[in-house]
Amino acid sequence: MSQGNTGVTVEGVLAEACPMVEVLARVAGKWSVSILLAASRGPIRFTELERIIPGISRRMLTLNLRNLERDGLLVRTVYPTVPPKVEYTATPMALELRGTLDELTAWAERHRTAVHEARVAYDAGSD
Repeated sequence: MSQGNTGVTVEGVLAEACPMVEVLARVAGKWSVSILLAASRGPIRFTELERIIPGISRRMLTLNLRNLERDGLLVRTVYPTVPPKVEYTATPMALELRGTLDELTAWAERHRTAVHEARVAYDAGSD
Protein backbone atom coordinates (compact mmCIF):
# COMPACT_ATOMS: atom_id res chain seq x y z
CA MET A 1 0.00 0.00 0.00
CA SER A 2 1.36 3.37 -0.99
CA GLN A 3 1.67 6.13 1.56
CA GLY A 4 1.11 8.74 -1.14
CA ASN A 5 0.06 12.27 -0.35
CA THR A 6 -2.01 12.37 2.82
CA GLY A 7 -2.77 16.04 2.42
CA VAL A 8 -0.82 16.90 5.56
CA THR A 9 1.79 19.56 4.98
CA VAL A 10 4.36 21.13 7.26
CA GLU A 11 2.73 24.48 6.56
CA GLY A 12 -0.66 23.10 7.58
CA VAL A 13 0.66 21.66 10.82
CA LEU A 14 2.48 24.91 11.66
CA ALA A 15 -0.57 27.03 10.82
CA GLU A 16 -2.67 24.92 13.18
CA ALA A 17 -0.04 24.90 15.93
CA CYS A 18 0.77 28.62 15.79
CA PRO A 19 -2.38 29.86 17.56
CA MET A 20 -1.89 27.24 20.28
CA VAL A 21 1.77 28.19 20.74
CA GLU A 22 0.79 31.86 20.79
CA VAL A 23 -1.82 31.28 23.51
CA LEU A 24 0.61 29.22 25.60
CA ALA A 25 3.27 31.90 25.23
CA ARG A 26 0.81 34.53 26.43
CA VAL A 27 -0.48 32.71 29.51
CA ALA A 28 2.89 31.28 30.52
CA GLY A 29 4.86 34.47 29.89
CA LYS A 30 7.28 35.86 32.42
CA TRP A 31 4.81 38.39 33.79
CA SER A 32 1.46 36.93 32.74
CA VAL A 33 1.44 34.19 35.36
CA SER A 34 1.86 36.68 38.21
CA ILE A 35 -0.71 39.07 36.76
CA LEU A 36 -3.30 36.35 36.20
CA LEU A 37 -2.79 34.84 39.65
CA ALA A 38 -3.20 38.26 41.28
CA ALA A 39 -6.29 39.16 39.23
CA SER A 40 -7.91 35.79 39.90
CA ARG A 41 -8.11 36.66 43.60
CA GLY A 42 -10.46 39.55 42.81
CA PRO A 43 -10.39 42.99 41.22
CA ILE A 44 -6.96 44.59 41.42
CA ARG A 45 -5.63 48.01 40.55
CA PHE A 46 -2.60 48.82 38.41
CA THR A 47 -0.60 50.20 41.34
CA GLU A 48 -1.32 47.07 43.40
CA LEU A 49 -0.03 44.88 40.57
CA GLU A 50 3.02 47.07 40.21
CA ARG A 51 3.73 46.74 43.93
CA ILE A 52 3.27 42.95 44.24
CA ILE A 53 5.13 41.90 41.06
CA PRO A 54 8.83 42.43 41.73
CA GLY A 55 10.94 43.70 38.84
CA ILE A 56 8.15 44.60 36.44
CA SER A 57 8.34 48.04 34.85
CA ARG A 58 5.27 50.23 34.34
CA ARG A 59 5.66 49.85 30.58
CA MET A 60 5.88 46.05 30.74
CA LEU A 61 2.91 45.86 33.10
CA THR A 62 0.87 48.06 30.77
CA LEU A 63 1.76 45.95 27.72
CA ASN A 64 0.95 42.68 29.49
CA LEU A 65 -2.36 44.01 30.83
CA ARG A 66 -3.38 45.15 27.35
CA ASN A 67 -2.44 41.81 25.80
CA LEU A 68 -4.27 39.81 28.47
CA GLU A 69 -7.31 42.04 28.03
CA ARG A 70 -7.10 41.63 24.24
CA ASP A 71 -6.96 37.85 24.65
CA GLY A 72 -10.08 37.85 26.83
CA LEU A 73 -8.32 36.92 30.05
CA LEU A 74 -8.79 40.23 31.87
CA VAL A 75 -11.53 42.84 32.00
CA ARG A 76 -10.49 46.46 32.52
CA THR A 77 -13.06 48.60 34.34
CA VAL A 78 -12.69 52.38 34.55
CA TYR A 79 -14.68 54.15 37.26
CA PRO A 80 -15.61 57.81 36.62
CA THR A 81 -13.89 59.29 39.65
CA VAL A 82 -11.22 61.96 40.06
CA PRO A 83 -8.61 60.64 39.62
CA PRO A 84 -10.00 57.79 37.50
CA LYS A 85 -10.02 54.40 39.23
CA VAL A 86 -9.10 51.43 37.04
CA GLU A 87 -9.44 47.79 38.08
CA TYR A 88 -8.54 44.55 36.36
CA THR A 89 -10.58 41.41 36.90
CA ALA A 90 -9.97 37.87 35.67
CA THR A 91 -12.54 36.56 33.22
CA PRO A 92 -14.15 33.12 33.62
CA MET A 93 -11.63 31.80 31.08
CA ALA A 94 -8.73 33.08 33.23
CA LEU A 95 -10.34 31.71 36.39
CA GLU A 96 -10.48 28.29 34.73
CA LEU A 97 -6.74 28.60 34.15
CA ARG A 98 -6.06 29.43 37.81
CA GLY A 99 -5.69 25.82 38.99
CA THR A 100 -3.18 25.06 36.26
CA LEU A 101 -1.15 28.17 37.09
CA ASP A 102 -1.21 27.26 40.79
CA GLU A 103 0.13 23.79 39.94
CA LEU A 104 2.78 25.23 37.63
CA THR A 105 4.04 27.69 40.24
CA ALA A 106 4.00 25.00 42.94
CA TRP A 107 6.05 22.72 40.67
CA ALA A 108 8.54 25.54 40.02
CA GLU A 109 8.85 26.21 43.74
CA ARG A 110 9.42 22.51 44.53
CA HIS A 111 12.07 22.09 41.86
CA ARG A 112 13.85 25.46 41.77
CA THR A 113 16.80 24.19 43.82
CA ALA A 114 17.20 21.10 41.63
CA VAL A 115 17.05 23.24 38.47
CA HIS A 116 19.66 25.60 39.89
CA GLU A 117 21.93 22.68 40.82
CA ALA A 118 21.52 21.16 37.35
CA ARG A 119 22.48 24.48 35.74
CA VAL A 120 25.57 24.80 37.93
CA ALA A 121 26.63 21.23 37.09
CA TYR A 122 26.01 21.74 33.37
CA ASP A 123 27.90 25.03 33.30
CA ALA A 124 30.84 23.49 35.19
CA GLY A 125 31.05 20.65 32.67
CA SER A 126 30.92 22.84 29.58
CA ASP A 127 34.26 24.61 30.17
